[in-house]
Amino acid sequence: MGSLEVERTTTGWAARDSSGILSPYTYTLRNTGPEDVYVKVLSCGICHSDLHQVKNDLGMSNYPMVPGHEVVGEVLEVGSDVTKFRVGDVVGVGLLVGCCRSCNPCKTDNEQYCNKKIWSYNDTYSDGKPTQGGFAGELVADQKFVVKIPDGMAWEQAAPLLCAGVTVYSPLKHFGLNVSGLRGGILGLGGVGHMGVKIAKAMGHHVTVISSSDRKKEEALEHVGADEFLVSSDATKMQEAADSLDYIIDTVPVVHPLEPYLSLLRLDGKLILMGVIGAPLQFVSPMVMLGRKTITGSFVGSMKETEEMLEFCKEKGLTSMIEVVKMDYVNTAFERLEKNDVRYRFVVDVAGSNLNP
Repeated sequence: MGSLEVERTTTGWAARDSSGILSPYTYTLRNTGPEDVYVKVLSCGICHSDLHQVKNDLGMSNYPMVPGHEVVGEVLEVGSDVTKFRVGDVVGVGLLVGCCRSCNPCKTDNEQYCNKKIWSYNDTYSDGKPTQGGFAGELVADQKFVVKIPDGMAWEQAAPLLCAGVTVYSPLKHFGLNVSGLRGGILGLGGVGHMGVKIAKAMGHHVTVISSSDRKKEEALEHVGADEFLVSSDATKMQEAADSLDYIIDTVPVVHPLEPYLSLLRLDGKLILMGVIGAPLQFVSPMVMLGRKTITGSFVGSMKETEEMLEFCKEKGLTSMIEVVKMDYVNTAFERLEKNDVRYRFVVDVAGSNLNP
């Protein structure tokens, strides 16, 4: 289909300042270019990084800002050169909507590490216009950054996989940890952490959830499916668990000591950082030297890995544990997320919401 002549508008819910309070905001969308997909948003997950962005915690926020990067929608129109999608397809859009396509990361299917990547919101396109996210009625995205949601996967279940799911899947695959028989640790049982348990278990791992208190013990073992639960403040149990894990996925988004967790790793074990933390973390070098241990990081995943992860979750029957809310509840949802009062991901039913009350 060709582009529409009249510039189209949509209504989203935007933060106007660092209070982070969202309210209706109408703005223009670009017309459907040759490589573009025009999407009606059905649902959108709420990620902890959305909270950081709307409140300007990282000092880089631009307003008005429509957040949301775990977007599931229905294709309304495709550009003339779009080959992967057709009208009516259910698709996903994640954290990125652009990259340079010429650097080494882009050429090796690691576009999430492109230095010129374009974020799905709080960024600008190459023409200088701002990007806006999935807390909106519609969006337009380049087909490269759109994925097909597998048939039979519920919209609201698919949404968190586009960030939380692939954030865990990518490092497990990249570091060769996607083999059965490993012992893994998940530090922090939130949106990313609970998907970490589910994906690692589906890969055949023995999984220990590590938390600062035993408050989530029953949830971790009974509901999420972990094998063991370890309280990091229990010195005796931590000592007993020393040198027992092949890797730890660290999802904690605030400053915390690394040494207690490094001690849990076996020879050549990996501590994989995923929490966005704006202050330095500390450790003493013998903790990594005397065990050839690695402290590394990982950032979401490539489009190729996102497609693989969605198929993996469908094949294994994996679902995220969610609470579905309407858009008029979104500010309360952010308040609750800040207090970790969600099990384990809010998903906004965008299509079922009145965006302009």
